[in-house]
Amino acid sequence: MKTLALLVCTSLMAICAAGSLSAETQPADAERYGPYPANYKEIVMKWLETQLIDPGSARVEWIEEPKPTDLGTKGENLYGYLIHFKVDARNRFGAYTGKQTHGALIRNGEVIKAIGFGFGR
Repeated sequence: MKTLALLVCTSLMAICAAGSLSAETQPADAERYGPYPANYKEIVMKWLETQLIDPGSARVEWIEEPKPTDLGTKGENLYGYLIHFKVDARNRFGAYTGKQTHGALIRNGEVIKAIGFGFGR
């Protein structure tokens, strides 16, 4: 009886894993989200140069690969690829701020919205 229960649980887990795997591997609609930003690190680093006090001091830790996302609000859509990362950079006093988690929505090779920077740009 325990073996049967274990077999059923294992089968259910395998089915769930296969279902989530197929959902992740389906390509996003390029017309809606734009082309996949294979060079997302370069895009974000270039954008950070315009946002940080001392961009040369930035230490970036990439959390995950870009994922197709809609960051729109109030019925408006804002499609692109969201990338999460952590940044530790020097502030205007020359001290490192500590790792802070941020996000950037990329579409057509540029950052169109940022999250975690204290503004909704």
